[in-house]
Parts: sequence; structure tokens; C-alpha cells
Amino acid sequence: MIPQHPTRLARGFQLLGPLLAVAALVAASPAQADNVPAARPVVAPHPAVASVAHKGAIASAYPLASQAGQEILSEGGNAFDAAVAVSAALAVVEPSSSGLGGGGFYLLHRQSDGFETMVDAREKAPGAASRDMYLDKAGNEIANASTIGPLSAAIPGEPAAFEYLARKYGKLPLKQSLQPAIRLAREGFPLYLRLQYGLKAKRDILARSPDAAKAFLTADGNVPEIGTIIKQPELARTLEAIAAQGAKGFYEGRVAENLVAGVRSGGGIWTLQDLKNYRVIERKPLVGEYRGARIVTASPPSSGGIAVLDSLNILAGFDLQSPDSATGKHLIIEAMRRAYRDRAIFLGDPDFIKMPLSQLMSVDYAAGQRSSIRADKAMPSDLLPGIESEPKGMNTTHFSVLDSAGNRAAVTITVNLFFGSGYMPAGTGVLLNDEMDDFSIKPGTPNAFGLIGNTANSIAPNKRSLSSMSPTFVETPKGMMIIGSPGGSTIISQVLLGTLNYMDGMNAADIVKYPHYHHQYLPDEIAYEPGALSDTEIRELQAKGHKLKLSTRQWGNMQVITWDFATGKVEAASDPRGEGEGLVY
Repeated sequence: MIPQHPTRLARGFQLLGPLLAVAALVAASPAQADNVPAARPVVAPHPAVASVAHKGAIASAYPLASQAGQEILSEGGNAFDAAVAVSAALAVVEPSSSGLGGGGFYLLHRQSDGFETMVDAREKAPGAASRDMYLDKAGNEIANASTIGPLSAAIPGEPAAFEYLARKYGKLPLKQSLQPAIRLAREGFPLYLRLQYGLKAKRDILARSPDAAKAFLTADGNVPEIGTIIKQPELARTLEAIAAQGAKGFYEGRVAENLVAGVRSGGGIWTLQDLKNYRVIERKPLVGEYRGARIVTASPPSSGGIAVLDSLNILAGFDLQSPDSATGKHLIIEAMRRAYRDRAIFLGDPDFIKMPLSQLMSVDYAAGQRSSIRADKAMPSDLLPGIESEPKGMNTTHFSVLDSAGNRAAVTITVNLFFGSGYMPAGTGVLLNDEMDDFSIKPGTPNAFGLIGNTANSIAPNKRSLSSMSPTFVETPKGMMIIGSPGGSTIISQVLLGTLNYMDGMNAADIVKYPHYHHQYLPDEIAYEPGALSDTEIRELQAKGHKLKLSTRQWGNMQVITWDFATGKVEAASDPRGEGEGLVY
């Protein structure tokens, strides 16, 4: 299946200049479409200076999760064992953002031979899912059907990733790597401010699910006080089943039966066969180049990697330091606009559709996009050919790991919105995701993050929905960065800004606290955090025709590790917007 309307796309692009028209015709050509990202020179890895010793590091969204990974490294595990431990611990201590009921992407680098891969543990639509399952008879979206309750849940992938990573890439038994999480679930941890905030935001939804209410609310249905010990004995038993039986402990047997019974009693459509059939998939990461740096990032069904590379390719032809800061930010914003537009039109699950990745990553296509950007004027998104539509976060988590051998993992995992669907099947301790909302429910209709999609990301049985998660490695001749963040639709722009800041020499601590600005094609506006734009920049961007919207809250929770090849210095930094911890040991 090829993205639709190639003729209309070409006509629209002709308004933007000859180079862009050529690029669009190539990108939309069925004969050229493929899933192999190789249409540009690939920069070879920059070898670390082997004679310089360095330390390992972990940066995650909560100290207990970072400490779980450190514990496994101290017991002889490698970065991939630590990735299992941190993921499982986050499922316990940060249930608002990830968990056994969710999934994500594990970007891995093995230092001994330079091998790189992405383990795709993205959730899959149930076998009974259908394209229009969240529309009424008149074709209108049914309110909350794709975000609340078990009908919104896709088949989780994270438990399968645990076994896969331990078996294929780790050094320790899975059972050992899961022990810190099991201990945290059984003994409990103190409720902290960020998690309490999430509980307050979703209290009414969690209260609808008796097991979720029992796990996270008081007996009278209120949100517990800060410092209250949160124990999850049923989640501990589920983790113990995975530790003893591997993935089968989740996808088959008692846990699977409880999951399916709970989902179906709440109006969902899971089957035991859906769970039994789930498999993670290894995919080749996308690799690009920006000003001498090698960028390794997530491939579809992540849209993040291609959007970051597309943006960097566009920006490679501009001087972002001149003539002034407002113009530099304007150029970055215009690159974001075009990358998010391509995300909406072309991208989806590579097992279901053909995507023109080589063309989207090519320098010629970037030159075409660049030719439509004016330094003095914003281009309205409705002048970019897009999707025929009808009128109309902090909900993920990321961690970065580097071990003393140089192995590394950039991992972004999610349950989608805060606490996912808000539904916990009885006897499992597992909060289900609401990942079905990341499909395009109807072309041109925004999801919960305001992102629109096309038929490439429509719902189909056993299909993986498109994601913005963007775990990334950035390598230069001088050093390396591991980066990623939650933030829904803003993940891509955050990783892009983090990459640009690293290339400009910013250290890890400054990268994670940098105030963000963001443009995602539609709505046609710049969203920005307090402090991201000066008064002068705001006036100059408005003069160029941009619409600006000050965010009422900060977004993201970036986790960064940097490694200086020459000195061996390692820095690990956790976003001060959250309550995480970067450990160098």
C-alpha cells in the first residue's frame, strides 16, 4: 500500500519551487517506494579511544529505576541487562508513563563489534480490530473510545522485550534482572509529587477500574498523600511469572487468562491468541549525518527518527547562528513544520505499508524542502500540500544506559496517555495502554496530542501504530550522546533541539534543562515553554507571520548521557522538569 494522492501532492509542491516539486514526485512514486533507508552516504561509526577508561552511566525518570539498573551492572550485567532492569522498575515506580501493559523501542549499540539494532516492542492492534472501530454510524469519532477503557488497549510488547533482550543480548538470567522491580512492587516505594500529579489528573478514570483504584487510590477513592508507600503485590506476582517463565509467564497461562477476561468484561476485544501471537521485531535503525556527526535513531513504526533526520538534513544547508537568534529559531521551526507534515502523510507500520524512506532521507529531498523556506517569512501549513481532512507529554518515559564496555541503550517506552487506558484487569496488577489512539482513527482527525494521520496509519488487525518516540545516538569524532524523551508529539522536536545543542557544545545538564519550542505542522502554531523565546524573538517571529502559543505547562522529561572519547569523561543528566536521576558510577 502506497500513501495516496501522489498527483495532488506534486501539484501542491509545484507552488513551492522546482526542487521541492521534483522531490515530492520522487517521494510519492510507487515504483520508488521502499523501506530501506539508504539513499545517502552513511557515516562510519566514530571509534572511541580504547586506551581511555570511562565509567558507566544511567539516566532515567526516577532514582529507584536508575538504581535498579546500577544494581544489575554491579552484578556483572551489561547495558542490555540494565535496560531490562530499568524498564521493569519504571513499570513499578512510574506507572503513569510505562509498564507491562505498554511497549516501546530499544535502540542498542554493542561496542565490541559496532553492531546496532532496534528492538521494536511496540504494541499491536488486536486481531478483531477494524479501521472504523472508533467511529459511529455517521462516521464521527466516538468520544473517548480510543483513550479510556480496555477497548482502547493494544496488545502489550514490553514483557516480550524483557525476555528477548536478556536471552539475545544480555549476560545475566532474566530472573536476576527482574529482581529489583519485583522487590519494589512487593515492598513498595513512597509516592512522589509527579506521580501524585498524574493520579490527581486521572483519579476519576482510575476509580472506574476496581483493581486500579485499589492499587493507587485510598479506600475512600482519594489520591494518597506524598510519602505514602505504594505497594503492588499483584504486579509483583506478574513480574515473578515473567521471571520464572519468560514471556510465556505474561502471554500465556494464568496472567494471560486474567488479562483477557478482564479486557472482555470491560468491553474490549483481546483474545488469548492475540497475546500468544505477540512477538518483538528487530529492525535496522536509521542512520544519517549532520555536520560530521553520525545520527543513529529509531526506524518505523517510530516516526521520530525519520522526522529528526529530515529536519537535520534541511537545516544542514542553513547557518543557524546568523543573522540573529530569532531567524535561527525560525529556520528550525520551518524544518519541524515540514518534517511533521511528512510524518502525517507517509509513515506507518512497515509490515503493512511501503514508505519512501530513502527519498525522505535524501539530501535532494531536503534541498527541495529547504528551497521553500524564506528567512523572513513563515509558510502557512495550509500552503504545504497535506491531508484532506474534515473540520473539526509527559505520558511516556525514556532512559539512557552506558556500560563500562561502551555498550549502550536508548530506550523509550510508553502506555500512551497518563496511566494509559486507566484500566487494570483483575488479578494482574497491569495497567493497560490506550495505544489504539495513536492510530489514525480517521484521516485528518487529530489524536490526543493533536497529531493528524493518513491512511498509512489507519487501524488494521495486528498492526503497530505510528509513534513519535525517538531514542537516538549522536556520535561525533570527539564524543557521543545517548538521548530521548517523553512528551507525545513534542518528542521529535525535543530530540532535534537536544541534538543541535549537543553539536553546539552544550553539556548534558544544560541539554536536558533547555526550554523547548515546537511546531508540528497542524495546528499551525509555535508552542513554547516559558523562557524558550525572548521578548525580542517573540516579536520577530510574529513579524515573520508565526502564530505563537505559550504552553501552560512544561513538557518532556529528557534523559541524556554524554561520553567524551578523548578524556573518558561521562556525564548523565535527568531533566529537572521531572524527578529522575542521572548516575555515573
